[in-house]
Amino acid sequence: MKNLREVPSPGPEAYDRARTALHTAMTEPVATVVRPKRWFSWPKVSVAAVGAAAVATAVVMGTTGGSVPTGPAIEAAPPVVESPLVKLASEVKAAATLMGDSSLVIGTKTAPDGSPYVYYTVYTDKGQVFKGDSAKTLGASAAKNEDQARPFDAKVMAAARQAANGDVEKARVAMVTAAGNALGLGLTPAEADKAWADAQAEVDEMFRKAGKEVLPPRPRPTGKDLENRIGNHLWSNATYALFVGAANAEVRAGVLKLLATIKEATVGETDVDGQRALTIGASPDILGGDASAKLTINADNGLPIRDETFPAENSPNPSKYAVVTYKSSRVNLADVAAGKI
Repeated sequence: MKNLREVPSPGPEAYDRARTALHTAMTEPVATVVRPKRWFSWPKVSVAAVGAAAVATAVVMGTTGGSVPTGPAIEAAPPVVESPLVKLASEVKAAATLMGDSSLVIGTKTAPDGSPYVYYTVYTDKGQVFKGDSAKTLGASAAKNEDQARPFDAKVMAAARQAANGDVEKARVAMVTAAGNALGLGLTPAEADKAWADAQAEVDEMFRKAGKEVLPPRPRPTGKDLENRIGNHLWSNATYALFVGAANAEVRAGVLKLLATIKEATVGETDVDGQRALTIGASPDILGGDASAKLTINADNGLPIRDETFPAENSPNPSKYAVVTYKSSRVNLADVAAGKI
C-alpha cells in the first residue's frame, strides 16, 4: 500500500467521508489523482488515524454491482444532447484511431515539501495498469509485467466504454456503483437498507480495530441527499477513469458523456497556453461540502489538462487548494518496457 503515503493529508472529516476515503485508498490507485471526497454521513474523525485499518481490509463498501435500477433508482440523467461535452465526445469517438496499444498519462502535483511530484500511469487496451514515478521505474514495471489493475479499474473502464457506445443510462449506474453499492441502487427498499447497514457495519469494525469511536449509524440517504451522493460517486469514478485512460479515445468519450449527465456540473470555456479549453466544475454539494473542483480539458480532443480542488466557502473544515496537471499520449507497451517514452 505504498500509494497511501502519496495521498494528501486531510483534516478532520466526517465518518462517512473517512469510510469512503478508506475504501478508495484500498481499491483505487489514489496516487494518480487528487481525489474529490466521496462521502456518506457520520460525525468527525481523522482519516489518517485509521489508515492502518485500511491496509488490513480488502473491501469496505462493496455490496452489489451496478445494474439497471428496479427499486430505489438512480434519478434519470437530464437530457444532454446540447451539452458541449456530448458534442466533444462524439468528435473524439469519430476521430481516426491513433497508433499504439496503451494510454500513457503523466501527472504532476506538488509534494508536501513544495517540489513537483511526477507519476506515470499506463493503461493498456487489454486492461493492464502499470505505474512508476519516472520513465525508468514505469518501464521496469512494464518489463516485469507488474500489472496493478484491480477490479475497480476494469469496472470504471467498462462503464466508460458502455457510455461511449450509446447506453449512457446503464453506464451511469455502472460507474456510480463501480466501487460498491452501499447506496442500494437497483435494489428493493429492504435490500438497499441491508446494503447500507452492511457497509456501515463493515467499516465500523475497521474503526473499532483502529481504536476509534463508533457512533450510531444514520439512515440510508434519500431525496436530494441521495442525488448528491450519486453525483459524488459518478464524478469521482469517472474522473479517475479519465486520469488513467485519457489517451484511449473510447474511455475518454465515455467519461465526457457521463460527466455531462451531472446536472450540478458546470461547463465553461477558457484558454490554456493558447489552446482552447473547456472547464467542468463540480460544486461542494457533490464533493462532500468541503471543496469544489474544476477540471480543465482540451476543447479539441478532450484530453485532461488540469484538475484543481478549491476550499469551499463557509466550510468548517475546508479542503486545501490542490492541482494536478496532465499530459497524455498513445504509446506501445513494448516501447514503455524498453524505456522508449
